[in-house]
Amino acid sequence: MDAGARILELKTQIAHHDQRYHVLDNPEISDASYDALLRELKSLELQHPEFASPDSPTQRVGARPATKFLRVTRRQQMLSLGNCFNGDELAEFDRRVRKSLGAQSPRYVCEPKMDGLAVELVFEGGSFVQGSTRGDGTVGEDVTQNLKTLRSLPLRLHGSNIPRYLEVRGEVFLKKTDFQKMNEGLLASGQEPFVNPRNSAAGSLRQLNPAITAARPLSLFVYEVGALDGRTFASHEEKLRALSRWGLPVNPWRTGAVDLLAIERAYRELLAERASLPYEIDGLVVKVDASAHREILGRASKNPRWAIAYKFPPEEVEALVEDILVSVGRTGAVTPVVALRPVFVGGVTISRATLHNEDELRRKDLRIGDWVFVRRAGDVIPEVVKVIASRRTGLERPFVFPAICPVCESPIAREEGAVVAYCTNRRCPAQRSGLLRHFASRGGMDIEGLGDRLCQLLTDSGLVNAPSDLYKLSVAQLSSLERMGDKSAANVVAAIEGSKRIPLNRLIYALGIPEVGEATAKSLAEKFRDLEPFRCATTAILQEIPDIGPEMAKAICDYWERSENQELIDALIAAGITPEPPRPATGILSGKTIVLTGTLAGMSRDAAKAAIERCGGKIAGSVSKKTSFVIAGSDAGAKLQKARTLGVPILSEEAFLEIIGGSESPAN
Repeated sequence: MDAGARILELKTQIAHHDQRYHVLDNPEISDASYDALLRELKSLELQHPEFASPDSPTQRVGARPATKFLRVTRRQQMLSLGNCFNGDELAEFDRRVRKSLGAQSPRYVCEPKMDGLAVELVFEGGSFVQGSTRGDGTVGEDVTQNLKTLRSLPLRLHGSNIPRYLEVRGEVFLKKTDFQKMNEGLLASGQEPFVNPRNSAAGSLRQLNPAITAARPLSLFVYEVGALDGRTFASHEEKLRALSRWGLPVNPWRTGAVDLLAIERAYRELLAERASLPYEIDGLVVKVDASAHREILGRASKNPRWAIAYKFPPEEVEALVEDILVSVGRTGAVTPVVALRPVFVGGVTISRATLHNEDELRRKDLRIGDWVFVRRAGDVIPEVVKVIASRRTGLERPFVFPAICPVCESPIAREEGAVVAYCTNRRCPAQRSGLLRHFASRGGMDIEGLGDRLCQLLTDSGLVNAPSDLYKLSVAQLSSLERMGDKSAANVVAAIEGSKRIPLNRLIYALGIPEVGEATAKSLAEKFRDLEPFRCATTAILQEIPDIGPEMAKAICDYWERSENQELIDALIAAGITPEPPRPATGILSGKTIVLTGTLAGMSRDAAKAAIERCGGKIAGSVSKKTSFVIAGSDAGAKLQKARTLGVPILSEEAFLEIIGGSESPAN
C-alpha cells in the first residue's frame, strides 16, 4: 500500500475510534493501540508532507499560541432562547404557537438545556474550517484551533448528502466526573480549583494557547443548524439524525410531544434524572419540530418564536453556617458574609453567601452554627433563604457586629437611619484593593490580567496605593511578585498601557463614585462630554440628568469635594489617560430614558441594555417623572410600583421587542 492510501486509511480509522470513544462511549481498541495508529500517521505525514491536510487528526494541537481572539461575523445570527418558569408561562407559549399556526397542529421536540458554552462550527465541503463563540449572536470570537482539540468533534464529516456549507450550533461542556478529576489535579499541584463546570469549560475554550485547551477534558453536543447550502431538512428530528449520521455528537436524551401534558411529563422526567446525568443542565428546551411551522412562527428581535427554555426551579440545599464574618468593600461599606461548610448547588460549590446588611442578619435571626437553606439560580449570588430552626441544638451563637474594621482597625460607623455601616478610614487597605479591582473591571478600564489576586498583591506590597499608580508599574516590579513571571508581567503592563484611550463613560464608572453605576456613568458622559465640566458640576446641574436625584447628586459632589479624588483625576490625565466623548445616539429610541425592572424571559439584562443603546435610548437606574417608559418583566417590584404612581408608561417585554424588532438588522 502506498503512503497516500495508508494515510487516508489511518485518518479514517482514527476518526472512527474517536467517535467510538468520545461520542458513543464504547471504545473498540485500547489506548495503546490508538496511540500507535496516531504515531504511525504522524510519521507518514512527516515523510510525505504532500499528503498532510488541515482535517488530519494530527492537527488537533498544532497551532502556535495566539496573541488575541479574532472576530467572526456569521452568516446567520445565533438567537438566544426565551425562558418560561412555570406551567402557565409554558401554556402561554403553546397558545401563541397554535394561534400563529391556525388549523395546523404543532409537534414539539424536547431536549435538555445544557449548561455550557454555546459555539458555532462551520463545515465547508465536509471539513471543519472555523469555530466561534456565541458573542453577541452575530459576531463571536474565533476559537477554531481550540475546538480542534475536542476529540468528540470530527474534523471531517462522513456519509452522504453533506451540505456544501454548513453551520452547526452546539454546546461545549465538562462532564461532572471530568470536572471533579480536573479540580483534584489542580489541588494536588497547589493550584486554585475551578468554581463550576460551566465557567471552567468557558475558560478552557477561551485559551490563547490551544495546548492548554487540549489538556482539559472538554465535551461537545450539537443541537441546531444555522445557514447551510445544498440541503434542506423537513423537521428538527430529521436534522438531528443527519448530524448524528455525519459523525457529530448529538445528545441522545430527547422526546417528542404533541401537547402540554406530554411536555410537562418530559419536564418531570428530566428533572428527576437531573442529578444522575453526567453533565449539568438547567431546564428543558421545547422546540417546534416542523421546519415549515418554524417559518410561519418566525422570530422576535433576539429569540425564535418556535422554541422556549422551560427552566428548572432554583436548587436549594441545606448548609451549615461555620462562621459569620464581615467584608469591607471599595466604598468602605461593611457587609456581613456567611461562611458555609462547602456545598454544591446550582452547578457551583458554594462556601460563602453575602447578606446585604446587619438588619437582614437580624431579620433572619441567623446564628453561627445554624443549618440554613441556600439557593442559587443561574449566575445569581448565593442566597441564604432561611434558617432551619428545627435543627437548632442550643449551641448556636449570635453574631456581634464589630465596632472596628477587621482590616485596618479603624472605627465602624452607621449613621442614624442608614442601613449600611462604613469603615471610617478612607485609606483602609481593603477599600484600596476593592477600588483597584473595580477600576480594572470589564465595565471600567477593562485591564486584562488584573484580577482579584493581583490587585490584592499590588496593594499589599505597596506598589499601588491609588489606581493612577498602575500606570507607573514596570515589568520588573510586577515580575518580582509571587507567581508572576516576566511574560505575564509584560502582558499586564501592555494591558494597562492599552487602557489609556477609553470611552469617557467607562472612566467615570471606573472611578468608583458612590451611587454611580454603568447606566448613570453613560448619562454623565453624554451630559458633560469631558471630565473638567463633570468634576465642577453642582447638584443643580447634576439633577438635570433624568436618572439623577438629590441624593445621588449630593454623593457625586461629595466625591469631588475630597482632595484625594481630584488628585487621582489629575494623576490619571498626567499618566496619559485620554477619555473619548460619546458619539451622538441615533435610532428609534433616541431621546428616550428607559428603566428595566424584573426578570426578562427572552434576553438577559445586559442584552436588553445593549439593544436599547443600539437604538439610541438611555438606561436609567431609577424611575422619575423624566423616565420615558419602564420595561417590566416578571417579579417586578418597587420600580414598577413607582412608575404606576408617577404615571410613567409601562411596557411588557413583548411590546418592547415589537418596538425594536424592526429597527435591528441581523448585522447588529
